[in-house]
Amino acid sequence: MSTLEQRCVNTIRTLSMDAVQKANSGHPGMPMGMADVAFVLWNDFLKHNPVNPHWVNRDRFVLSAGHGSMLLYSLLHLTGYDLTMDDLKNFRQWGSKTPGHPEFGHTAGVETTTGPLGQGFATGVGMAIAERHLSAKINTPDKQLIDHTIYAIVSDGDLMEGISHEAASLAGHLKLGNLIYLYDDNKISIDGSTDLAFTEDVCKRFNAYGWHTIKIDGHNRDEIRKAIAEAQKITDKPTLIACRTHIGFGSPSKQGTAASHGSPLGDEEIRKTKTFYGVNPDLQFHIDDEVLDHFRQAQKRGQELEQSWNQQLEGLKNTNSENYALFQACLDRSLPTDFDAILPKFDENEKGIATRKASGLVLDAVATKIPGIMGGSADLGGSNLTEFKGNTVFSSENHTGNYMHYGVREHTMGAIMNGMALHGTIRPFGGTFLVFADYCKPAIRLAALMNQPVIYVFTHDSIGLGEDGPTHQPIEHLASLRSIPNVVVLRPADANETAIAWKVALNRMDGPTLLVLTRQNLPEISREEYNRREEVSKGAYIFKEAPNGAPESIIMATGSEVSIAHEAWKELTKMGKQVRLVSMPSWELFNSQPQSYRDKILPPAIKQRVSIEAASTFGWHRYIGSDGVAIGLDHFGASAPYETLYKEFGLTAQRIVEELS
Repeated sequence: MSTLEQRCVNTIRTLSMDAVQKANSGHPGMPMGMADVAFVLWNDFLKHNPVNPHWVNRDRFVLSAGHGSMLLYSLLHLTGYDLTMDDLKNFRQWGSKTPGHPEFGHTAGVETTTGPLGQGFATGVGMAIAERHLSAKINTPDKQLIDHTIYAIVSDGDLMEGISHEAASLAGHLKLGNLIYLYDDNKISIDGSTDLAFTEDVCKRFNAYGWHTIKIDGHNRDEIRKAIAEAQKITDKPTLIACRTHIGFGSPSKQGTAASHGSPLGDEEIRKTKTFYGVNPDLQFHIDDEVLDHFRQAQKRGQELEQSWNQQLEGLKNTNSENYALFQACLDRSLPTDFDAILPKFDENEKGIATRKASGLVLDAVATKIPGIMGGSADLGGSNLTEFKGNTVFSSENHTGNYMHYGVREHTMGAIMNGMALHGTIRPFGGTFLVFADYCKPAIRLAALMNQPVIYVFTHDSIGLGEDGPTHQPIEHLASLRSIPNVVVLRPADANETAIAWKVALNRMDGPTLLVLTRQNLPEISREEYNRREEVSKGAYIFKEAPNGAPESIIMATGSEVSIAHEAWKELTKMGKQVRLVSMPSWELFNSQPQSYRDKILPPAIKQRVSIEAASTFGWHRYIGSDGVAIGLDHFGASAPYETLYKEFGLTAQRIVEELS
């Protein structure tokens, strides 16, 4: 077995070297260095089924060090996932299933998109929370239906990134014993030795976070087995196994150097390395039949594991129909059939309420009715109003809790929500101030790339927050977030629009939705014959029509500026002007409508247009045209009562009237 085992490990290495060399691009050193660790994990411990990569109770494997993607692709091919030898040979090429960094939904067996370092680390924490939450709700003393582990390979680069500090701290606080991370301690980064910038004692750092830590020789497979077995027995702490390895293991000239990190080894160096391994240097992409047979046993083991689990699931169905129904509802992530009936409706009210308050009222009404929902905030629950009625806090003592206290950790909150969503059983939402969306943006971008239904509640959305001043007043943030593909931004004008915005967000399953909400109160305006709050889902609609039904000009607004625009509309109407007022809560939803609908709302023949939004005017000319006027803020705010700021910065009804008079 030891000889076969060594051949298996070396096959991982040679496939990785060959693929990188053929592509003339990639990172061979990490797969060569971590092949021993990866083989032991996948061969001896990982509970998975290559025939069904979506089996619910599989262990999750996250390659946080995504630059070493050929390690994962080699393992997926060898163990029998839907990844062919031709796919390996087309590494990093157009249309292949083997992109430069692993992409969720693109390659069977890839649990999350990784590459930006630290993201996988934090995403795995979200998966671990999801597993703990589901198991606490579904398992019974005699039926442990949900009992999987989240494994990850993490690198020096992951541990340098700030997000790993945030995520590790929270994971330790929550005592996530279902989390086992294997640290590739090779002491090399792109610039050279990690000593250039990274000399901390990593294990002491993780001990301080509340993790269990183990140090091993990452090339000694007996030590690797012993360490993982020990980690599995630690149920009240996450574990970090520091695996001392040599990057580019076996390369005569490049082992232990940055030269093997991000560049092909070169044909001659590969020949020498294969010779060192005892492999025929003339063979490329070669797998011995005996080696392949050994790896492919994973298919049989996986099918047996899933079949046994399916029997347990059937047993749960027969003996505990309530838990079974809850489990299915979490998997389906569907809304209750009476959702429209329980969704609040708000009456006309001149004083009104803040849209953050309206959001909280919506959550109070619907959150506990949605199986699998988990809310949270980055230490701003009382400001974001995300702490819905009936919530219980997820903690190390209560895994059934449906509310997360993330602490002041916006970046990791986003990545953890990605992990929850990827787990497939939770609908996560999290809150912070809009100005801190910059801290969330890398995770938002990955959620969009992975088509994950993550919901953000961004409050304090403009200079309307007033006295806190320009450090907390978002100006460019809407434009920045709108620029991300597959993101839907919704900035509702009042409580009724907020309710439908939540409906849109909860129904959207193919990407993140961002709700952008006010601190200040907004009037609840009657739309009279145009009281079509459901049209919020179309992104823009006629809020008030020209009195004669034949508008000569159009005012467009979002969020808190709709009420300002409404005051202007009333004044212009008194003056005899034929003006249409359009509420435009979501550019993305409006852009997705048929051209006929877009032309109906914004008739091309009407050139006189004004937009108003308390944010950067960037992007508005798409809707107002070259002749239109964009009223907004192309500068930073100031510290003063918000009423003063709106007046001083010209965000007024009078300004609109002047432009259209």
